[in-house]
Amino acid sequence: MTVKRTSKMRKRRGSRTHGWGLVHRGSGQKGGVGNAGSGKKADCKKPSFWNRQFGRNGFKPKNPAHLLLDVTINLQTVEEHLAAWLSAKQIAMEGDAYIVDLTKLGYTKLLGTGRVSKKLKITTPAASASVVEKVKAAGGAVTVSTT
Repeated sequence: MTVKRTSKMRKRRGSRTHGWGLVHRGSGQKGGVGNAGSGKKADCKKPSFWNRQFGRNGFKPKNPAHLLLDVTINLQTVEEHLAAWLSAKQIAMEGDAYIVDLTKLGYTKLLGTGRVSKKLKITTPAASASVVEKVKAAGGAVTVSTT
């Protein structure tokens, strides 16, 4: 009479899933918790992780130099915006001269690109030498103020 014996493999040793397939993993098919599985399964998953940032990113400089940069405007741009600034009451008119305070408009330096065809009285924290010459030649004035 033949004796029925159970197979020697009882606990499925060496099987990754132990007979459960992909379920019973805890995180579905993602591969685990957090960033686990990011490099698995060849290239099909990699594009979704390219833009992800890991760990602490960036830095905060002790002396932020970007706050010290000048906000510049050219003479040509000033002349183009005179009508709009006057209608918005951001600048004033005194006789035939436009009175422009660039600090109120948010600019810290005036540069000399462009021509002057109108009489301007400009107050600015900083200005290039060519601006001062061009505005004086047109009959205006540039006042450099530190405040």
